[in-house]
Amino acid sequence: MAATVSDILLDWYDDHARELPWRARPGASPPDPYRVWLSEVMLQQTTVTAVKPYFTAFTQRWPTVDALAAADEADIMAAWAGLGYYSRARNLVKCARAVADRGGFPDTEEALRELPGLGAYTSAAVAAIAFGRKAVVVDANVERVVARLFAIEEPLPAVRKAIREATASITPAQRAGDFAQAMMDLGATICTGREPKCLLCPLSGACAARRSGDPARLPKKVPKKAKPVRQGQAFWIQRDTDVWLVRREGTGMLGGMRALPDDGWNAAGDGHGIPPADGNIQSLGLVRHTFSHFSLELAVVRLESAGFEPDGGEWWPLETLDEAGLPTLFAKAARLALAG
Repeated sequence: MAATVSDILLDWYDDHARELPWRARPGASPPDPYRVWLSEVMLQQTTVTAVKPYFTAFTQRWPTVDALAAADEADIMAAWAGLGYYSRARNLVKCARAVADRGGFPDTEEALRELPGLGAYTSAAVAAIAFGRKAVVVDANVERVVARLFAIEEPLPAVRKAIREATASITPAQRAGDFAQAMMDLGATICTGREPKCLLCPLSGACAARRSGDPARLPKKVPKKAKPVRQGQAFWIQRDTDVWLVRREGTGMLGGMRALPDDGWNAAGDGHGIPPADGNIQSLGLVRHTFSHFSLELAVVRLESAGFEPDGGEWWPLETLDEAGLPTLFAKAARLALAG
């Protein structure tokens, strides 16, 4: 079954591979490891559509890993703004500098795993796609394809070990990178979550879930718990045509990013509601934002304070506020304030 599945899938991939800016054509020489690594980091928990413009902007501004390693961290964080999951950007900087220090990317899964921010998935993906190593690459798309192909009934996440073992059984020694990307493409375009296109699937003849008559029921998932809702405040402090921005702490929520000052809300609890200075306050409205583990209702408040003494931040011109690299939450808050 292993050779049959991989051969059929690679033949399909040769004709139907998605054209993506970080990819090499099927059967071509492996792409630049830098581009593979950068794309895989960006794609974690993010859609291809969202990543494309960021990837293009990053590779135009920093075309090599050495260029990225030499860049100012604040510039990288600002360029990442809006892509979310900002710990990825902090690890991106650390990893780029580690790679530059050692003179390039290592070419094995084990050595890649030792780099900052590279977990099991990313190290396997870079090893397979950039270096042609046989590695088991399992993302959410691959999980779905394999769970259906083998009719694996146990629910996620506990079944991930079994899915990985099943994926290993069909991963070929040759063209492992193309195979991994073929599995991803199959899951993204054919073996989709709600309405799999079984009539178009090259693996339909081997798919145990299709034979059962209801492939869409797999993979099974344990119902998610409802996310807690936190409340906080963000303060819009304007002086003439400038607004006061702060730099958030390097770790924690939105670490290292420019932002509006707030009242200390976090994943564990609500904000304290205390403004950074005494003065007149005016409510401008509410923005809502969903993080991975909680949702936030952020009240945006205009603060007019004659005694405001800036500390630990900077006055930023309103006309270039879109260049400040505000994360999505605070970009929403800024748009609300500017509209008020």
